[in-house]
Amino acid sequence: MRLDAASVRKEIYAKLIHHDDTLPERIACCSLYYYEQVMEKLILTDAAWEQKLSPEAYRVLRKKGTEYAFTGQYHNCDGEGVYVCAACDNPLFASTHKFDSGTGWPSFWAPLQEAVLCKKDFSIGSKRIEVTCVRCDSHLGHVFEDGPPPTYQRYCINSVALRLIADN
Repeated sequence: MRLDAASVRKEIYAKLIHHDDTLPERIACCSLYYYEQVMEKLILTDAAWEQKLSPEAYRVLRKKGTEYAFTGQYHNCDGEGVYVCAACDNPLFASTHKFDSGTGWPSFWAPLQEAVLCKKDFSIGSKRIEVTCVRCDSHLGHVFEDGPPPTYQRYCINSVALRLIADN
């Protein structure tokens, strides 16, 4: 029997919200199930992305833009839950991995396992590492090596690229 991605995502969110274990255990369990069962790439035309997303989300997610520092919805959010891709609902980051970097963008010290891809980016003339969603290839932000332990990494992510699924 073939499962469709929307049904599995719905089941994952239900488990994340209603399960009694700790949040990291829920994320690990659900994330593994998701990737083993239905990890399908979401491929849309540029015109379809432009219709699906707000103008700002389209500029950041599909055209690799950056929102202004300290303007995004999640830069100082301390809500608990899972941050998913605003374009495809792929689970990306646990709120327990979020920290205040003082940069004005949501920062995480690690993504969920197999949730993002990191690519070399020389677009501004210096080497950076771009972070994209593994499912839809949307631009999320960049990762830097100035974060806290245990990874010493700072995933600097645009708020418009995220949506928080609250842990009730």
